This record gives sequence, C-alpha cells and structure tokens, in this order.
Amino acid sequence: MFVRRSMHPQFLSNTYLVAGDPPGDPSGPEGSDGSASVKDGRPALFIDAGGPVEPLIALADSEGLAPTHVLLTHHHFDHVSEAAVLRERWPDLEVLLDPVEQEMLDGGPPTGTLEAGATLSVGSLEVRPLRTPGHTAGMLSFLVTDLGQSADGSARAGATRASALAESAVFTGDTLFKDSVGGLHAPGHTTYQDLKDSIMGTLMELDRDTVIYPGHADATTVGSEWESNPFIRIWRRLDREGSRPCVALGQPATLVLLAPDYDGGHKAWVRWPDASDDIVPGSRVQLRG
Repeated sequence: MFVRRSMHPQFLSNTYLVAGDPPGDPSGPEGSDGSASVKDGRPALFIDAGGPVEPLIALADSEGLAPTHVLLTHHHFDHVSEAAVLRERWPDLEVLLDPVEQEMLDGGPPTGTLEAGATLSVGSLEVRPLRTPGHTAGMLSFLVTDLGQSADGSARAGATRASALAESAVFTGDTLFKDSVGGLHAPGHTTYQDLKDSIMGTLMELDRDTVIYPGHADATTVGSEWESNPFIRIWRRLDREGSRPCVALGQPATLVLLAPDYDGGHKAWVRWPDASDDIVPGSRVQLRG
C-alpha cells in the first residue's frame, strides 16, 4: 500500500495520500524505479485535508495517481481546511464525511456523506468506515485494505482480507494516537465511555499488525498500542490507576493518569467527584498536596 502524509507545522495534523501498490510491485513505489507508477494512473484517495496539501498534489502528479475521494475523519478545521484546494486540482473529487459531522460544519467542501458499515472501493483498495465517536459524535476511522492488483490494475478477483496479498491500515483521526488518545473537550465531543469503547471495542479488535495512521503526529501499530499505550494498559488492568488529588479545568478531581501527548505536552485522565471520567489537556491540571 502506498501511503504518504503531509503534516501541518502548527497543528501537527496529517493529510494522507493513499493508493494501492502498482501491479507486479508488492514492495511499493519506494522499492521500484517509479516507472510503473507513473504510467498506470491508478486510483487514489486522500484522508483528511488539513494541509499543506501542495506536496501531496505534486506527489500524486509525479506518481501518476488519479485521486477520486477525500475522506474526512471529522469536521474540525485542522482536518478539513484545504479540501477545497484539492477540489481545485481535481474538480470531480468526492469529499465525504459522516452525516453527523456534516451537520456541524458551517458550510464547507463536502459533496456527500459516508456512514459506518458502508464499503468503498478505490482501485485495489477496500475502505471500511468504522464508527469511533468520543472526540466528536460522528468521528470515523477508515480501515483500508489493499487487496492487490492484477496486471490491468484492477483488484485481484477473490482477494480477501485473509489473503496473503491483503495489507491493512487504519486511519484513526483524533480517536487514537501513538501512546495517547483523543481529548473530550473539542467542539462536538461526546463521552469518555464512547472514546474508550471506540478504542477498546473497535480499534484494538483489529489485527495486531495493522498500521495506525493517526490524525496527528506519527504512525504506530495496533500491537504496539495494545502493549505500550498508557491509557490502554490501565484499561487492560496491567497498570494501576493513579489517585492523586488535583484541580482540572478549575474543578477538584482525581488524577488517574498524566501521560505524554503527541504534541510534546501531556494529556490527563481525571475522575470527577461524581465518579465520572474525563480526558482533558494536561496543561489544565494542577496537582494538589
């Protein structure tokens, strides 16, 4: 699978360009001289569009890719702001996101909606939207499987996820990051329980070798997060919860976990006096005593 990203220098948000590998080149464009990818014009897609997108436009042109879709994980500005720029280059691009997220956009570029449970085919790629609410109500993660291509560039007949030809990755938006999780205080958020269920009940159920491409910062794998993500380790009861009193968002709370976040800061799991849990920015937490 061909995956390249452009990361915003301020927001650290990722825009991804994704395509199937060229026919007869399972190692992908990085392991070839590039001649096959320039000629085949194989379909491709973008996931999120926070920019800068110009490097990915140039890359798509140099690799001979033909993007057909922009799939948006959620409606926040740092993930959608340059979708219109992509449509200027490819006017027929379909820009899709969950219907709930579309309702929260104030205008904007989407041309349609895509719901969890649907399946989208883009060349040899099979895309399955997964419902992963928490950071926002309509957050989608995209499980993308490269089924492999026949000589004419179409998906191989009869290929399945279980096939040795299949290669999968999941694009998790702001639900799960390398060694961290999404926050619950951005516009359109839902609940801690939603976020936990999205991670433990959906994303951690994927094959351990599945590559995770998050909405911010660096890639990881399901297996790596299962073993090392500090939030997941406590949910698995491998590590103990903390119990130190703190003040979070100006209110008394208990600090369950303070962990590094993708941006060099920290993210905090706190418990309020009514025993409800929350995920808040670490910068908004002060220890007591």
